[in-house]
Amino acid sequence: MGDDEKQAEIDRKKAEVRRRLEEQAAGKKAKKGFMTPERKKKLRLLLRKKAAEELKKEQERKAAERRKVIDERCGQPKDLDSASEDELVAICKEYHSKVFKLEGDKWDLESGIKIRILEINELNIAVNDLRGKFIKPTLKKVSKYENKFAKLQKKAAEFNFRNQLKTVKKKEFTMDEEEAAAGEGGEPAEAAA
Repeated sequence: MGDDEKQAEIDRKKAEVRRRLEEQAAGKKAKKGFMTPERKKKLRLLLRKKAAEELKKEQERKAAERRKVIDERCGQPKDLDSASEDELVAICKEYHSKVFKLEGDKWDLESGIKIRILEINELNIAVNDLRGKFIKPTLKKVSKYENKFAKLQKKAAEFNFRNQLKTVKKKEFTMDEEEAAAGEGGEPAEAAA
């Protein structure tokens, strides 16, 4: 009978464990709540569609704004096919004056930007001086091998120059001096020496 009691106790504990696990599983299902995987997928799809629509609207708005600015700056397109020669000349002059004005504006803006950049750099230097910090300038990367190669070439050039100096004969120079002295009507260089 002891074995039967032990078996009954084991069965009761197993049933209790099963009941607890089922309760936990039911609790987990209840905790999952509103956002199931299917709903998450639908929500993602809706968000993507909405974002795509917003992006498309933004692109259309930018294109319309760009077209408006171009029309404002350049004016409406002219009918060049049916225009007479005088009208074509007037249109060309009008476009030339617009281009000239725009180039002047562009140059003014570019020079203003350059001046502002210089002022910013000067102010940065002044701030760094006041702080007592000096920013080390970025150094160029130099290849070790290029330096060695340049030194070798320099040495080779010096070596060749020295060899050329050694091969020069003194007789060539003395002959030139003798000819120069003879040309002047004086005595040759050997007699003077």
